[in-house]
Amino acid sequence: MTAAPATTARTALYAGSFDPLTFGHLDVMAQAAALFDRIVVAIGVHHGKKPWLSFEERAAAIRDACAALCSGCAFDVAGFDGLVVEAARQHGACAILRGLRDGADFDYEMQMAGMNGTLAPDIRTIFLPASPGLRHVSGTFVRQIAALGGDVSAFAPAASVAALERAVNRRNNT
Repeated sequence: MTAAPATTARTALYAGSFDPLTFGHLDVMAQAAALFDRIVVAIGVHHGKKPWLSFEERAAAIRDACAALCSGCAFDVAGFDGLVVEAARQHGACAILRGLRDGADFDYEMQMAGMNGTLAPDIRTIFLPASPGLRHVSGTFVRQIAALGGDVSAFAPAASVAALERAVNRRNNT
């Protein structure tokens, strides 16, 4: 009788700006939690960009929201400033997660998956469709609504809403 092969944790990397974290992002994470043992939520830190929320604010919102998922999947938060495939390798990920809202996302993400597949053929790209009720949610729109004083609580978790309110106050006071 032979022993069963040892199982290893299946890790996926979910990269983005998460500026802010939205319910659309959480939808992708919840779907992925059913497929993977561990998800590394990787916040892109690009020195040429000026995000509304600090890295620390984004990381705190992600940690808070992931704790509420109660999925049995482990969630880690990390920053990265290079190629997403290198971040995936660094964290031992076998897959890169990408959420899709519509056909435009699909076209862009297919190109990105092709490039990443050439750079790292051992790392798969997994597309997860947004739930129908969340396909309209976009971080850009959430920031625009917040900047104009609108209520964004229907689009983002409480920690993101609070961080956006602080960001709007910072922007208005400069």
